[in-house]
Amino acid sequence: MGRIGGTELLVILLVALLIFGPSKLADLGKSLGEGLKNFKKGISSEDEVKPPPPPGPGNPAQVAAPPPVQPGGTANGPTAPGPGDPNRSPPAPSGSG
Repeated sequence: MGRIGGTELLVILLVALLIFGPSKLADLGKSLGEGLKNFKKGISSEDEVKPPPPPGPGNPAQVAAPPPVQPGGTANGPTAPGPGDPNRSPPAPSGSG
């Protein structure tokens, strides 16, 4: 099995021209070229990592990040100590005694 030479390629193109006609063959070539172009674009865009856009007043998609959560609290302030918290103060004595 050898490679396809010029003569074989010419015969294949002539048969395709006879089957599809000149206008349909041009449309098939155009759609095949666009398909390959989109395929290459899809492959190369997966490899590239696009940096995020810079923050600015013209970019409504940028939202301010929430404040960081501190250990033992929330972003709004410290939380009440839980039942297993070692920093929890003992319960107040009851008044009936």
